[in-house]
Amino acid sequence: MTEPAAPAAPTTTSEEHPLHAVVLAGGLTFEREVSLSSGTQVVEELARVGVDAELRDADADLLPGLAAAPADAVFIALHGATGEDGALRAVLDLAGVPYVGSPAAACRLAWDKPAAKSVVRGAGLTTPDWVALPHSTFRELGAGAVLDLIVARLGLPLMVKPASGGSALGAQKVTRVEDLPAAMVSCFAYGDTVLVERFVDGVELAVSVVDLGEGPEALPAVEIAPESGVFDYTARYTPGLTEYHAPARVPEDVAARAADLAVRVHRALGLADLSRTDAIVGPDGEVHFLEVNVSPGLTETSMFPMAVEAAGHDLGDVLSRLLTRRARGTT
Repeated sequence: MTEPAAPAAPTTTSEEHPLHAVVLAGGLTFEREVSLSSGTQVVEELARVGVDAELRDADADLLPGLAAAPADAVFIALHGATGEDGALRAVLDLAGVPYVGSPAAACRLAWDKPAAKSVVRGAGLTTPDWVALPHSTFRELGAGAVLDLIVARLGLPLMVKPASGGSALGAQKVTRVEDLPAAMVSCFAYGDTVLVERFVDGVELAVSVVDLGEGPEALPAVEIAPESGVFDYTARYTPGLTEYHAPARVPEDVAARAADLAVRVHRALGLADLSRTDAIVGPDGEVHFLEVNVSPGLTETSMFPMAVEAAGHDLGDVLSRLLTRRARGTT
């Protein structure tokens, strides 16, 4: 992000004191390291614009620490279940601690990808056909018979991924019937339910949404161009394997439809403050919803910061404004 010409004046919640924020990062999930990187970046950006921010983990010391030294607001930079399934936010609600981000119930819905797809389709938006398969069904009815039905219904290729989770952990493209059982077993390592959906070949987009007080607005879409053709965990976090273009290299009408989809997803799922919708543009120009992230990555190479910069905004200022609104009890 562009550095300001002079140090920013401290952000305040009142005339008396500067804003004091706690940034939560880490957690005990597969995405711990990514979360720590996001949290560190958030603290640095906030410090640059004059916000007093400290990094804390979501562990047994968190609630006593917040009780002893209350924060004006908390920013959740936790990825994976700890930060995205709504449980932590429900506890913060019980403790009366204001935080940036979506409420617990909305997070639970977004975290469950099949449930989120159902809501999105019910709102009149397009999403690839899918089936959600619990491990018990896979085991009790016989893998072969169940997988034959999936292929007959959805065809090939398929996208196989855990029904909850982020960072594309366990996600795989399957082009051959014989590869499907191994892909399912791999996904079950990350959760009890697998989402199998029809693979849509096209341009993958990440469309971030932010609400700074005037309603949710979509930032410029970021185009994702993985060398392998699939934006899996390796493509996300191995330097040089994916190119990003912000704004995306798509026609204006496609960009407008992608922006509209992301805002409608944000509203339909009851999200707040910020989100990132992952979508794909098919050969016919139709924009398909894939999934939504309530705690998007905020590292130097993450797509939310790319979108903020493409919009001409300053990341530290955006984060500070989100925190200030929550600290003041503004919704």
